[in-house]
Amino acid sequence: MKPLARRLTAATALLTALALASGCAKSEDEAGKPTSGAGSEGGGQVAAEPTKGAKTCTVGRYGGEKLDLSKATVGFSQSEKEANPFRIAETASIRAEAEKRGVKLLTANAQSQFSKQISDVQDLISKGADLLVIAPLNSDGWEPVLKQAASKNVPIVTVDRQINATACKDYVSFIGSDFVQQGRRAADQMIKATGGKGKVAILLGTPGNNVTTERTKGFRDRIKKKAPELDVVFQQTGEFAREKGQQVTEQLIQSKPDIDGIYAENDEMGLGAVNALKSAGRKAGDVKIVTVDGTRNAVQGVVDKWIHGVIESNPRFGPLAFSTLDDFTSGKKVGQSIVIKDGAYTPANAERDLSKAF
Repeated sequence: MKPLARRLTAATALLTALALASGCAKSEDEAGKPTSGAGSEGGGQVAAEPTKGAKTCTVGRYGGEKLDLSKATVGFSQSEKEANPFRIAETASIRAEAEKRGVKLLTANAQSQFSKQISDVQDLISKGADLLVIAPLNSDGWEPVLKQAASKNVPIVTVDRQINATACKDYVSFIGSDFVQQGRRAADQMIKATGGKGKVAILLGTPGNNVTTERTKGFRDRIKKKAPELDVVFQQTGEFAREKGQQVTEQLIQSKPDIDGIYAENDEMGLGAVNALKSAGRKAGDVKIVTVDGTRNAVQGVVDKWIHGVIESNPRFGPLAFSTLDDFTSGKKVGQSIVIKDGAYTPANAERDLSKAF
């Protein structure tokens, strides 16, 4: 079996699995309805079909042959410390699906250090990975990995975050959410919570990756269009971490005690904001908080009225990823960008759907 063939089969499976993993919480609007392999609620899984008109990738275009995935070795690179429930669930999903399919899996965790992630992935290639599944910490700086992977005929699939490279050439496909749409939906929640007036702050994610950029763009553009009297008066990175989110919020409420709302670009920062508000003696609901992810702690925050709403970003990529790899290596078209649709947790459904959170 050729190395390129092995790498291609693994890539397809991974892509499909990710699209299948969406839709844990029931959506409140059209944005949450299932497309491209997303279930509308309950984590339902359906076949991932490329969106009509979307760019696709095939084995022939990418270069490769059919492969028995069960005989392949897949390398998975996790980007962040697994203190974050999103990352715990993401890795567990990949591990579980690999075990279910009898696929040998090599794993590495960069511990939130980009230089380590680059060396981790290079090490996975050296250890014989036929396919790479990467959850990138940053979008830029992947040239050394792309060069080595190309020289060894090892295909790459990215999940959750994109890398700045050419799909179906440098990597097979990206599987993840529409982060701009997540930002828009978070803005809709904030507008509803505040009545479209007041002062809001943004706790930005880690600089240098597309998730932060796109969630910010979606939120700001929607606010500008639909609620011009809602002013974004503060934004600072919380690095997707609870402790940092708390520190930034402590600074925020000292400098702007009249803040009406906080948009946290992930749940961990939002929970940090809750801790800061509690320590400052604020009451639940005094500041409207909207977050993105769908972790159990954040959804409980909605139940407890400390958080107004949570936009889901489903981390259970394993089944969709590996199913997509199967499609890819069997010659079917696979989307170069497989976008899953996510649900949302609101005061109306949070208690009912708490068990669906991760």
